[in-house]
Amino acid sequence: MEPQTDEPADLPPPPPQRMTRKQVLTLISMASVNFSSMICYSILGPFFPSEAVKKGASQTVVGLIFGCYAVCNLIGSLILGRYIVQIGAKFMLVMGLFVSSVCTVLFGLLDRAPAGATFITLCFVVRSIDAVGFAGAMTSSFAMTAKIFPDNVATVLGSLEIFTGLGLILGPPVGGWFYQSFGYEVPFMLLGCLLLVMVPFNIYILPTVEANPSKDSFFRLLTHGKIVLICYVIFTLSAGLGFLDASLSLFAIDRFGLSAGYVGLIMLGLSLPYCLGSPVMGYFADKYPSVRFSFMVAGGLITAVAFCLLGPAPFLHVPSQLWLLVLMLGLIGFSLGLTAIPTFPEIITCAYEHGFEEGLSTLGMVSGLFGAVWSTGMFYGPIMGGLITQHLSFEWAAVVQGALAFLGAFLLAVYSLCCRPQQQPRAADDIRPTDERTPLLEE
Repeated sequence: MEPQTDEPADLPPPPPQRMTRKQVLTLISMASVNFSSMICYSILGPFFPSEAVKKGASQTVVGLIFGCYAVCNLIGSLILGRYIVQIGAKFMLVMGLFVSSVCTVLFGLLDRAPAGATFITLCFVVRSIDAVGFAGAMTSSFAMTAKIFPDNVATVLGSLEIFTGLGLILGPPVGGWFYQSFGYEVPFMLLGCLLLVMVPFNIYILPTVEANPSKDSFFRLLTHGKIVLICYVIFTLSAGLGFLDASLSLFAIDRFGLSAGYVGLIMLGLSLPYCLGSPVMGYFADKYPSVRFSFMVAGGLITAVAFCLLGPAPFLHVPSQLWLLVLMLGLIGFSLGLTAIPTFPEIITCAYEHGFEEGLSTLGMVSGLFGAVWSTGMFYGPIMGGLITQHLSFEWAAVVQGALAFLGAFLLAVYSLCCRPQQQPRAADDIRPTDERTPLLEE
């Protein structure tokens, strides 16, 4: 007679899991914030640079107007990220939306201001206040997402980037079409009201997140070389986008004779690949954390090549073609998702590995650091891109952006080969200690 074994029989597969109500409401809220904020942010690209030039602003001043937004966003991200627990994540997000909506409407009234110094000064003031509101909304959004979805940060952020991409996709053509059809004011009024509607909507559906403040600081985060290197990569990405925001429309109008509406359609080439690719990148970044560095290196190399061919670079002696411009914008959009999506969860992983307390306070600091570095690039990109374009050409300015991306990819590759500790690939849920892990799903 065969001895009985203690091995259990094959068990049926576990029943399908579902998200909690809190997680569903958070996803809906964050999706609405990403979409409405980005569509309001992106409407300026097709027509504001040329409108500002008519009002007496040089291309360098246009770059400064875009750049001041980034500076105030940087300052706001650092301060609000540090004190997110004391302020309250939900209150910060809702107030950020309200401030941004009011500033968007006010920006639509600036065409009534006298040309010259008055117009330029008001542009700086309104954009600066708008940037602080945007910083509050985005810092809170990232931190709350990471808090409520701790084991699938990249997947959720990548999925939410669909709505970010939709905002970026619809903003330029919608803004360009309304500008051509109804004038300067209508795009800002319409989208400012859309953002204002999101305020009561999020007050109603967004859950409240309670947390205790932490004693950690941004400076401790920046004492780790890996985090500094990832921050440089984030800087190169936002610098490239900031450069395109301020300079691409003027280049396309001058070189190809396009209208503002067609410039908005061209910008679809940048937003659509990013929108479609981000969820896939987020899934793989969560499921296979060991590939995050490979994604960032590959994305940086693709970005470098695409920027060199965007003009194209004068030393390549390739004639400028509209189809080539759109194709390179598509590659930049794809590489943006490939590089940017893994950065946020990788910084969180590094922070936890170095002993940072788990919770909303640390996530707020990581989110604030991400926003601050992103804003630094958005300040550098328009200003330096505008200066290089004004004194040399758009083509050389694009080459500089490509060189920054290549340097980031090179440094990541060197770190991965020489400095990064060799370890076995981990599951995404190993980011945090098991006994403190918050479940993502409940049966």
